[in-house]
Amino acid sequence: MSILKRIFLSILLLAVIAYLVLAITAFSKKPHGRLCEDIELVSIDTTEAGFITKREILNLLSSQKQNPVGKDIDSINTSKMEEVLASHPAIKRIDCYKTPSNKIAIDIKQRIPVLRVMTAAGDDYYLDGEGSIIPARHNIAHLAVVTGRVSKDFASKELYKFGIFLQNDKFWNSQIEQINVLSGNNLEFVPRVGDHLVYMGKLTNYEQKLERLKIFYQKVLNQVGWNKYSMINIEFSNQIVCTKK
Repeated sequence: MSILKRIFLSILLLAVIAYLVLAITAFSKKPHGRLCEDIELVSIDTTEAGFITKREILNLLSSQKQNPVGKDIDSINTSKMEEVLASHPAIKRIDCYKTPSNKIAIDIKQRIPVLRVMTAAGDDYYLDGEGSIIPARHNIAHLAVVTGRVSKDFASKELYKFGIFLQNDKFWNSQIEQINVLSGNNLEFVPRVGDHLVYMGKLTNYEQKLERLKIFYQKVLNQVGWNKYSMINIEFSNQIVCTKK
């Protein structure tokens, strides 16, 4: 092979290598000036709670000057956005990340309420399945409402467990409409079917108490009528005390 041919091949090889280097650099370099077009709100658990809306998310981010819409995508701090959104009482877990379509995706795991509490002192909030308190900004009609003398300490440490029980029991979840907390944290509740009150007493052994009441409903009230008694007391073990109208 002649010297000229070798030189020519060497120059050609160098040119190809230079082209490949420039091409790789050009394709791997992020374009400047990409603006965030929008946010994508994704509920990763359920939309049943309905607490979190896109408007509310944007308002919360804007209040802390973290609204990403219209900003350079590379300048957006998603960790700071997560920090701001984590302060929302209805958000259990949050994850923010950038998408190839110049948007910020926000994955949300919401706190799912099990009871609504409306106290005699004027408090109004929801309890979730971990005892966390969520301000009542929206109405969820299917939940039992707790009224009366309800302290937040009792609600977040004890009462929420009863709410979990109701959520997991199809019969009692549909039957118990209102729970009233009396002095000493004794409970009575208003059923959806039947013109009577049920006095349960302390929030102990409620599974057994309600199982006895369910059997009483089936064997007695189905025979004598659901409006025969004004009060049904299930406080004591192995007995049910009824007060006639």
